[in-house]
Order: sequence, then structure tokens, then C-alpha cells
Amino acid sequence: MISLFPALIKTVQAYARHPDPRVAAANVIALLVASNQPFYPFYLFWLVSPDITPAWFTFLSTPFFLAVPAIARWNTVAGRGLLPLAGIGNTVLSTWLFGAASAVEIFLVPCGVLALLLFRPGERWAGLALTALAFGVFLGLPDAYGPPLARYDAAEYAALARLNVISAGALTAFVALMFSGLLAQAEQSTDAAGDKKAR
Repeated sequence: MISLFPALIKTVQAYARHPDPRVAAANVIALLVASNQPFYPFYLFWLVSPDITPAWFTFLSTPFFLAVPAIARWNTVAGRGLLPLAGIGNTVLSTWLFGAASAVEIFLVPCGVLALLLFRPGERWAGLALTALAFGVFLGLPDAYGPPLARYDAAEYAALARLNVISAGALTAFVALMFSGLLAQAEQSTDAAGDKKAR
């Protein structure tokens, strides 16, 4: 069983790999989100409430996150666009499931950030459209969800909001670190090219 783990890691790495660094970043982030989704019901149970019924419906978005690398091999713009789009869809679903008091809408922030970072200047229309969608959802849907699937008391909602804020913050920080690394690599390549020309 243990011997299967390295093989699984290699398979996942091969699935996420792409020569375009922005696409590779989208693939890694999508697979990271998908791999964390199975743990959400446990976090909910340990930190919020034994009523984790709504959490099972969040798995409806998992196939979309898992499909990002496959779609990106077919069309890189579509693959990168699917990541923030799946995140926005999952956030809308989760807000209906848990209610706005859960602060789950905070995940629209990393969705918007991703949309702005994943596309090049010539593809900026896609990033701006997805960012506008994220903010449009935040501004336009607060009163459209209706009653949530589950209801929690004030203390449980406070714990759930804290969990979502920490999770969204950690995801945003991971995205920032990943793209900071890509920027550093690009700068090193530029410096190396400049050194060669100077010789």
C-alpha cells in the first residue's frame, strides 16, 4: 500500500505538468483544491457542528477542479478559465447550502485574484470577465439564496466563518506565493539573457 503512494504522486505530477507556467500553476491549484475538498466535512465536524449534511453537496464541484488539467491540454485559456469559474460556482453553491452568515463568500476573493493572474495581457478580457463575475455574484446575489440547507446557532456560525476566512486566506496566500515564484523565475531568465548579451 505504501509503495503505491510514490506512484500516485508521480501520476498526479504528470497530470498537472504543462510547459506553460501559468497553465501548470492553474493545474496545481485546481488539484490542491480538489484534494482538500474531502477533508472539509471533517473540519466542519471538528470545528463547527456535528451537522455536516451541507458539506456533502460541495463535492458536486470536485469534478470541475479535477478536469482543469485535462481541459487545459485541449485549450489553455479554457483550462485556466475553468479554475476560477469552478471556484465561483462552488462558492455560490456553498453560500446557498450554509447561508451568508457562514462568510463562505470570502472565497470569491481568491477566485478574482486567480482570474487576474492566470491570463496574459492579450487574454486580459477573460480575466476581467471572470473577475467581474466574481464581484457581480458578491454584489448581486446576497438576497437571492433563500434559506440555507442547514442552520447553525450564533457560536457555530462564528466558528464556520472563522474556518472559511482562514481557508480563503491560506488559499490566497498560496496563490500569491506560487505567482511570486513564477515572477522570480522570469526575472532570473531575463537576468541570465542579459548576462549572455553582455559577454
